[in-house]
Amino acid sequence: MSVPTPFRSIVPSDLKPSEWHPFMVGAVAPRPVAFASTIDAEGNVNLSPYSFFNCFGSNPPILAFSPANRVRDNSQKHTLENLREVPEVVINICDYAMVEQMSLASTEYAKGINEFVKAGFTEVASQQIRPPRVGQAPAAFECVVEQIIELGTNNGAGNLVICRVVLAHFREDIILPSGIGIDPFKLDAIARLGGDWYTRASGSSLFEVPKPNRHLGIGMDQLPEHIRTSDILTGNNLGRLANIEAQSMPMSEEVEAYRQEPLVAYTLNTYKSDTVAQQRELMLLGKKILEEGQLLEAWKVLLLAAESLR
Repeated sequence: MSVPTPFRSIVPSDLKPSEWHPFMVGAVAPRPVAFASTIDAEGNVNLSPYSFFNCFGSNPPILAFSPANRVRDNSQKHTLENLREVPEVVINICDYAMVEQMSLASTEYAKGINEFVKAGFTEVASQQIRPPRVGQAPAAFECVVEQIIELGTNNGAGNLVICRVVLAHFREDIILPSGIGIDPFKLDAIARLGGDWYTRASGSSLFEVPKPNRHLGIGMDQLPEHIRTSDILTGNNLGRLANIEAQSMPMSEEVEAYRQEPLVAYTLNTYKSDTVAQQRELMLLGKKILEEGQLLEAWKVLLLAAESLR
């Protein structure tokens, strides 16, 4: 693995809030967006996005987001004022098709201005609560507010809004064929980074990592030394290799038989007079095979790489 570059250490209180904020939101990324629709006591609708947001339990179903005090002048958001008057909110989920309109809704319009109208969204009446949901959103959660926790009084201080989902809406086309769960490719979700940056969770940016809690992986400490200390394999490569169960490791006879595979045989023959080069080429081949998702085949090649120096 490569040697890390130098780090800069920062004490948040040593910087102005406006200077610290870009570091925090730039590094804690990407963040999903809670597109929150609320109403005030008079029934005026507000719609605004918040990227201090996530889910925090499924039973009971809890979502939480934070309409933080403005860094600029320490003023509070209309969303927060509304929630104190009417403790109900729809948390709409944003996809790429609505990101520009969602961003427009973050404009600091005067209190009482309806961002559904300003940003061109369709109001759909909720069934369990008073605020409407966004018709264009691929998913929406009708929630009651369980608690609002003030996290400070300074510029940029958070106000943690803990919400319990009472009814959820999911567009049919994003639901998996099994009927359980969401297809991430169909959802095409967006997420917030720092500054003006967003990311789109679709296409080649989506990838799978096998969950280690499904079995007991051997761990990094059990990797052969030539693999663990390799300058070819990355930390991600080593993590995938170390996630294999001991009983799933290829047997010695399987490793030996793999010498006959065309690419392996070619590498062994081409570099048979230079064992150092042979090991390096086998490590590179193993890395390529691993990144193509063939874990057992990669292990066979990488174990052969150790034998090439014997």
